[in-house]
Amino acid sequence: KTSATELITPFISGMTFFKSPHLSYAEYVNAQELPTDMRSITDRAATTLLWTELFRGLAMTLSYLFREPATINYPFEKGPLSPRFRGEHALRRYPNGEERCIACKLCEAICPAQAITIEAETRADGSRRTTRYDIDMTKCIYCGFCQEACPVDAIVQGPNFEFSTETHEELLYNKEKLLNNGDQWEVEISENIKADYLYR
Repeated sequence: KTSATELITPFISGMTFFKSPHLSYAEYVNAQELPTDMRSITDRAATTLLWTELFRGLAMTLSYLFREPATINYPFEKGPLSPRFRGEHALRRYPNGEERCIACKLCEAICPAQAITIEAETRADGSRRTTRYDIDMTKCIYCGFCQEACPVDAIVQGPNFEFSTETHEELLYNKEKLLNNGDQWEVEISENIKADYLYR
């Protein structure tokens, strides 16, 4: 008995034969050569790349559904800060309560924004101390030069970054405000300085 394939094959030219794994009979499809001009090649490559990247992006997005969330519940939770974080300024004291600042005015001289104003006087014992230490926080660019220039680690930039205000005047810090900041954040400031002492 002659099969349909044997009867039809001799009369078909320019056609490609393939056997379907799901069908019990043979199928024939006209052979088509893909265009080889540069525009067609570019279009095919762009289409393939587009769909590939699209599915890769969707897969990455779906993968985050099964991961722990990366966000935190701020302000009730706060992320870690580097010891080198440059936040709100503070003036420090020695453990006996004496002010560290010796009124050398190096911080005032090095400040590129000219945000620091210092006035000093000599005490009866010959030591020099500040009578005025002002920082205009609206001018400050938080470069950290004042902290690096200070020979006694008196002026520092602490870890506090939550000091927004409603008026401009509240951002004009005087000596009392800076010393209060130092007293409030002394524990964190001293730990940060110790953690970074090898690099300063």
